[in-house]
Amino acid sequence: MSVRATDGVAHPNGTSSRSGSRGPVHAVLAASAVAGLQFWPVFGLPELLLPVLVPAVVMAFVAEACRRRLHTWQGVLLAVAGLLAVTETLLFPTTLAGLPTGETVRALAAGVTGSWRETLRSTWPARAEPSSLLFVPLLVVLAGTFGVELVTRLRRPLVAFVPSAAVVVVSQLFSAASGGFALLGALAYGGCVAASLVPAGRNAVAAVPLGAVALAAAALAGFLPSVPAPSLQDRRPAVVGARTGSPLDDIAARLARPAEPVFDVRGPAAADRWPLAVLDDFDGVEWRSGDDYRVLGRELAPPARITVPVRRETATISLRAGQGPWLPGQSAPAAVSGTVPLVAEHQGSLLSANPGTAVDYTLSWWVPDAAAASAALDPAAPGGLGGIGAIPPGITELAAGAVHGLRPTLESALVLERFFRENYRRATGPALPTGHGWPQLRDFLLDSKRGTSEQFATAYVVLARSVGIPARVVVGYRAPSGGGHTVRNGDVLAWPEVAVTGLGWLPLDPEGSVAGSATGTTSVLVAKARVSLAPSEEVRDPPVAPPGGTAVGAGGSTADFPYGTTLIVLGGVLVVVLAGIPVAKGLRARRRRRRPGAASVLGAYEEVRDRLRDRRIPVSAGMTVRDYAGLVPDPAPLHVLASLVDSALWSAGPVGDEPVAAWHAVAGVRAGLGGGMAVKVRAAVDPRTLFSRG
Repeated sequence: MSVRATDGVAHPNGTSSRSGSRGPVHAVLAASAVAGLQFWPVFGLPELLLPVLVPAVVMAFVAEACRRRLHTWQGVLLAVAGLLAVTETLLFPTTLAGLPTGETVRALAAGVTGSWRETLRSTWPARAEPSSLLFVPLLVVLAGTFGVELVTRLRRPLVAFVPSAAVVVVSQLFSAASGGFALLGALAYGGCVAASLVPAGRNAVAAVPLGAVALAAAALAGFLPSVPAPSLQDRRPAVVGARTGSPLDDIAARLARPAEPVFDVRGPAAADRWPLAVLDDFDGVEWRSGDDYRVLGRELAPPARITVPVRRETATISLRAGQGPWLPGQSAPAAVSGTVPLVAEHQGSLLSANPGTAVDYTLSWWVPDAAAASAALDPAAPGGLGGIGAIPPGITELAAGAVHGLRPTLESALVLERFFRENYRRATGPALPTGHGWPQLRDFLLDSKRGTSEQFATAYVVLARSVGIPARVVVGYRAPSGGGHTVRNGDVLAWPEVAVTGLGWLPLDPEGSVAGSATGTTSVLVAKARVSLAPSEEVRDPPVAPPGGTAVGAGGSTADFPYGTTLIVLGGVLVVVLAGIPVAKGLRARRRRRRPGAASVLGAYEEVRDRLRDRRIPVSAGMTVRDYAGLVPDPAPLHVLASLVDSALWSAGPVGDEPVAAWHAVAGVRAGLGGGMAVKVRAAVDPRTLFSRG
């Protein structure tokens, strides 16, 4: 059997045509672009559109140009055109009037070897800069080039989608898509595959079964990622050298030079504190940060533990030279422009990329609505109940007495804060105490009872943790006194924070050195709690919530994507399509058989023609019934049908039992076709003959 090539791919007779339909070629390139866009959780969809679509479109034009000529060089031309498109969209500053230079070549090489590493070191969404983004369009060019070569050389177009499918797999290893975008991505990719399998010159409805399968696959793709998937970013080590010492060590030295300016703050936003570093890991000697640092990407979402409504505020900060490596920030940063710092993603601390140099940057951060938060502590907050080393004698009894035996609650945290305010005093003068290990803390708590914020904050946290209150130490600066814009060494401060459900971390002030601020992050909740706090000896534990009770966050709930409903709807569509096609064919055969006289015989001929086409047997409009006999294993029923058709067309006599005999011949043809169950099912659900004419 020999079949003429009409679709631009290899055919059963061993020939191929590069001048036929280019549908499969365009489908493969479109699938490569769709695969590249699956990196949207990493960079954002708008940032990917031009870098991904421009190379794909340029390669499509080049593939068209290679239809009749230059097809031997098609792969090389596609790769060169794709790389030039990547250069013009992402690396134009490295070119000379649009022409690639040595710098362009080095940038492309760095994109192959290093851009994916830079992306894994960054928070997501990453900044859409060539140093991070370049590997995505390069993958699209690679997948498109190999895919087009495969589709024009092999017999099975599906193999040509292996390169783009590999890009999809890589994108999901970076960050698995979920929800509506996962559905759209699966539908788009499945549509490309279905389009490549539609024979040239046929109605696009031929792709209906494949489209139905794509719908089911899309529903499954949108449903499965509801379970968090691991990411390559989780396995990538933190930025080398990001771990630093503790700013606690600098507090006494800064207080000795109180007038020295540190940074200036400008902008409409106001904050009562400017954190530098979070310290939640204590071994009895030193306080350290338990978080890793990454390059800050384009933006950070509000921390997952903040479930109350948030608002976004912005300020411009000018850090003086000689400071660092920490940058003044906020506990829930949203974005930084003017510099690209490192960030402790789960704590919010910022590190300068160039410590010691002056830098101006604009900081945006998330401010939770403290008035909408509950007053319950969050014992599961990371770092809140970390270690406190070997506790010296007398400290455990001091902690229990300080909170009057209360359970770990916000009230008991405030009772402990009041305990420090009433029983300890702030150190002043030239000889300030230093140190924050257990020897210094024991002296502060049991003997001298005099210290700076360094001792107040660290002592509060160790006592709080010893009674089950989740707490951590933060070092930074208080807002300038008197409403000024310049923060000085004298404003340096360490303070404790306790973890509150839905709110995140609530700053406290055991030293009593921070004036209340109506614009402070959590001042409303703290102020209300302090006002309503009874005398320490009268405070009682609040009632325990009933078992199985579910607390409802004050911030309201967000509706999850309706995965189940979507799966049911799309599954129903699949069932209707697959079951409806055989039913429609059965009704069509019934109408043909019930035609009167010779029309019923001709209906039998039409039924045989469509049955052969369902089995992918090449039947053309100009072929007769006797021509069909040479295409099937058992030609006898077709010879009978051919005689009956001739009689019906050319005999003027009565038809008699000829319609019955013709339809018996149809049954014989169907029985003679044979084939396994898979072949019969595929023929039954193939909709093309429902829409073909002649």
